[in-house]
Amino acid sequence: MRCWKIVGLAGLVGVAATGAVIVREERRRRAYTPDEIRQRLQARLAGTPPEDATADQ
Repeated sequence: MRCWKIVGLAGLVGVAATGAVIVREERRRRAYTPDEIRQRLQARLAGTPPEDATADQ
């Protein structure tokens, strides 16, 4: 019976870790301004690597 408790706890920890990863990626994605997103998309379409937005500051 104790084995199932450990398996259940491991499952909950896995779900929490997955949620944390998703939140971190979403936060990183939303950190871009609309102009930065537009610049990256246009650079991807042109086939050139995008400029680093932090280098301009």
